Amino acid sequence: LVASASAFTPAPQTAVRTSSLDAWKDDVVVGITAPVGFFDPLGFSTGKSDEIMNLYREAELKHGRVAMAACLGWYITAAGVHPAFNSKLSSDPLEAAQQLPAVGWLQFVLGCGAIEWLASQIRTREGYQAGDVLGASYWVDNSDEGWVDYQNREINNGRLAMVAFMGIFVQDLYFGNYGDQIFRH
Repeated sequence: LVASASAFTPAPQTAVRTSSLDAWKDDVVVGITAPVGFFDPLGFSTGKSDEIMNLYREAELKHGRVAMAACLGWYITAAGVHPAFNSKLSSDPLEAAQQLPAVGWLQFVLGCGAIEWLASQIRTREGYQAGDVLGASYWVDNSDEGWVDYQNREINNGRLAMVAFMGIFVQDLYFGNYGDQIFRH
């Protein structure tokens, strides 16, 4: 629990090297994709250092990965699949979350905390790239067009999943439609 809470604490400040946003846009090819290019309509990146921009990229990747898993998990639950509970929980994911025993929530929180702690340890590695928890940057860099394409697909799929999950959640919350019921007329 403490480890997951540490994700919300500010990182210790060291000598921060600032860069012009134009240089970051030109030098970083990952995440700047057609049709919008560099997308920052609210100006969160204006005047930010490279360290802060890398923190933003890491947060974007993490939220995208969680959203992709959440979308998949939502439809698996809506299909009535609950491997740990012999499918005894509701098929409505919101009701299933309320029916989940306290020990299930404890496992969920401890599991998330363990992942956060592990990620914080990996972040201290020499040469760490934002979001690269598996260490792929040791074998391939952004000069490889295939690797850049893979990263761009992950970021774009994560962006889509974040928006999609909000739609799925709101559809169930306000209308009680989940799973394939979302598409009924």
